[in-house]
Amino acid sequence: MKTVSMERDTVHVFAPATVANMVCGFDVLGFALYDPGDEVIIRRVEEPGVRLVNITGDDGRLPRQVSKNTVSASVVSFLQHIGRTNIGIDMELHKRMPIGSGLGSSAASTVAGLYAINTLLGSPLSRRELLPFAMQGEELACGHGHADNVAPALLGGITLIRGYDPVDVVALPVPPALHASVVFPHVDVPTRDARQMIRTKVALKDAVTQWGNIAGLVAGLFTDDYALIGRSMQDVLIEPTRAILIPEFYEMRRLAMEAGALSFGISGSGPSVFAFARSAEQATYVTSIIQTHLTEQGIGSNGYVSGINMEGPRELRD
Repeated sequence: MKTVSMERDTVHVFAPATVANMVCGFDVLGFALYDPGDEVIIRRVEEPGVRLVNITGDDGRLPRQVSKNTVSASVVSFLQHIGRTNIGIDMELHKRMPIGSGLGSSAASTVAGLYAINTLLGSPLSRRELLPFAMQGEELACGHGHADNVAPALLGGITLIRGYDPVDVVALPVPPALHASVVFPHVDVPTRDARQMIRTKVALKDAVTQWGNIAGLVAGLFTDDYALIGRSMQDVLIEPTRAILIPEFYEMRRLAMEAGALSFGISGSGPSVFAFARSAEQATYVTSIIQTHLTEQGIGSNGYVSGINMEGPRELRD
């Protein structure tokens, strides 16, 4: 039986960015980063209702209306589910990561909000029980309630979404030396547009190649076989289409692989790209090489180097 802890008056939570798809696992694979991420502060107040009192770091791009913002809407659904709609809640959202980066920006915000409200009220639900509410937030944000960002953001580590009806999330092992190089080029690739470009029918031979790669990647993670991980991370279904939207994609991939990366691909719907490496030092080098090339092409970028974040959201002590 789950032990419920004491209720609180204020909770401040960080939730991490994520890399979805992991090249060959469209909508079913993802992992959590240590940096960047978003923060949510939730306070209990006397006046009943949920209010979104402040948003920073979004340049005015996110909706302030409670029913339209993924964080507040998810919190309302959570409160309805546990029968606490009479409570008074003031929320602040602080965006510490770029919007539209392909790094699960909406997922990080939503997970931070859900983890915060659950903690505030004594953790009546487990993390896995919070997942459906986080998926509702993704549906509000991009029109599709997939879990490949929210699952690793909420649970940490590398996650496999085995199925959606009902949602079935499997935690995968993480080889100890695995690190990610992530680069966000400053170009615009809207998630909805990127998803609309995807083919709805695929050739059987391509499907066989894809599921062989997914199986190979999972096997490589279980056996710490870095070579198998690298050669399995190939995408014949999604990447050929989405890569068109990302300037310098193939040159970035060439540079990353020549610099010793295990693999290279698109993070989520892009424009961020990522590479796996066997060490933090190698991941740092790959990030530097890619960012230098983008700068030479007149394209700004953000670069991140991270191990796999096994913790997921965490409470911050002010």
